[in-house]
Amino acid sequence: MLTGAGISAESGVPTFRGADGLWKNHRATDLATPQAFAADPELVWEFYNWRRGLIGKVTFNAAHQALVTLEERVPAFTLITQNVDGLHLLAGSRNVLEIHGNLWKVRCTRCGRIRLDRNPDMGRRPVCEECGGLLRPHVVWFGESLDPDLLGRAVEAARISQVMLVIGTSAVVQPAASLALEAKAAGARVAEINLEPTGQSGTMDYALHGKAGEIVPRLVEP
Repeated sequence: MLTGAGISAESGVPTFRGADGLWKNHRATDLATPQAFAADPELVWEFYNWRRGLIGKVTFNAAHQALVTLEERVPAFTLITQNVDGLHLLAGSRNVLEIHGNLWKVRCTRCGRIRLDRNPDMGRRPVCEECGGLLRPHVVWFGESLDPDLLGRAVEAARISQVMLVIGTSAVVQPAASLALEAKAAGARVAEINLEPTGQSGTMDYALHGKAGEIVPRLVEP
């Protein structure tokens, strides 16, 4: 199972760009970088506090709930997600690999400790309770590599799968986009569920185009 931004968009999760593509005259892609954080951590935290405030107002939808039901019925179930909103966990999914991190987790830049904190406003310079080091959002920024352990587990899950659903992804963000191809190469049946066709639609066994909140629940109907 692989999910992307499309499944959360139906919950009202906004993109992290403002309506005009900017946030306070800054491009989000310029703020979500280790270089931006090193130069001005207070500005980056202001941006992420804004994101937390927006995402904290939404909740999971019917597609998230259907995947919880599917996990209950399938003994070997792994949900790989590119989303950082935490909605799969909020819905009740258990075996989740958040390969791009989680917006509601913070990581100490000194000791590396990771903790969950759902406070919508972390302040201008939040610090670690253990060592006093500066905290950062526990998400993968542009220019950073994915956690090799998480990525390895995701690749392995794709390779041993018999059926893989790819929901709400653009199929362009690597290395997540390659996971469906890994599953196909290993002999799995792969179904794409997305509002529009993607660059991988032609290689899928099934390509279902429409809202995930309408299509995915049908898969678990009695």
